[in-house]
Amino acid sequence: MRRAATDPVKKALILQAETAVTFDRLKAFIQEALVRLGLPDSDAATVAELMAQADLQGSDGHGVSRLPQYVRRIKAGGFNVRPNIRLVHDHLSTAVLNGDNGMGHLVMKRATEIAIEKARTTGIAWVNSQFSNHAGPASLYASMPLAHDMIGLYFAVGNANHLPPWGGLDMLLSTNPIAAAIPAGDEQPIVLDMATTVAAYGKVKTKALRGETMPEGWMIDREGKPLTDPKRADEGMLLPLGGMEAGYKGYGLAMVIGLLAGTLGGAAMGRDVIDFNHDDDSVTNTGQAIAAINIAAFGDVATFKRSVDALVRDIRGSSRMPGVERIFVPGERSHATRMARARDGIPIAPALMRGLDQLADQLGIATLA
Repeated sequence: MRRAATDPVKKALILQAETAVTFDRLKAFIQEALVRLGLPDSDAATVAELMAQADLQGSDGHGVSRLPQYVRRIKAGGFNVRPNIRLVHDHLSTAVLNGDNGMGHLVMKRATEIAIEKARTTGIAWVNSQFSNHAGPASLYASMPLAHDMIGLYFAVGNANHLPPWGGLDMLLSTNPIAAAIPAGDEQPIVLDMATTVAAYGKVKTKALRGETMPEGWMIDREGKPLTDPKRADEGMLLPLGGMEAGYKGYGLAMVIGLLAGTLGGAAMGRDVIDFNHDDDSVTNTGQAIAAINIAAFGDVATFKRSVDALVRDIRGSSRMPGVERIFVPGERSHATRMARARDGIPIAPALMRGLDQLADQLGIATLA
């Protein structure tokens, strides 16, 4: 669920100032902006749908908040608005897709579709992308195979390095996210979406937009002291999963995911990663990977789903520690957010709304609200 300020008064002020918009209005606004910037209608509709879905499920750091940044990159030539997305390696169960520096949402949707089609025949398929770009939350793509009774796995190299190797200072790694989506029967699918850092950098940017502070444990400065002001994020570094005590585990995971998502597919990794937060015109050569696993290749689909349902119910019904009201499984909170925002609207923070109003004025389109 969306995080709010810890101070009750500040929380109330923020909630009063937020503007709620419908999913359809948000999608239409994004689509119109992208069309004005030169994307074909169908491509603009695809990107707008995925960006609005990110906000609908509560991935606020990967939805419309990214639009001003995308607009800057498009105007500076950092994105190719009419890419020739094509296969450069194609085998029975694997492929490498060249995104031609197109918007990452287009590249990864295509990559996922290819993986699904291959998995129908081979049981398991893996597709890497090269010369892609930021594509929003990982769970969007990991979840696409669910509709085909498949498990989805997603890996990516983040679009800026905010993580040094364990014990180091040089920023050689990113948040390098991983996502997995596993279908269930009567229960909701299990959907895990996580960065290999304690917090994704998109959450840091969201905190800055809302004028909130970060919890201790998200970032440290170069002297190892806690950094809680998101507007000073450039002065510090994200902590890997495991934090100060066992961060070597998160560091190792980030490195391995980067090799699988980036190096394996001929995309940027390590020193070659371009910080797209500060560089609007360089080609990022962002790497991502998607795997689709056809459950039918391993046994009866219905039996598998019943087993997932049983596990979910066992976990949810297990004994709880004092003060714990409910045990959640991965994906439940996002599902609840999706339902609530579909009903009540998607909240847009005041600072973000001002930026989007300015953007609408620049592009000559109607404002979001």
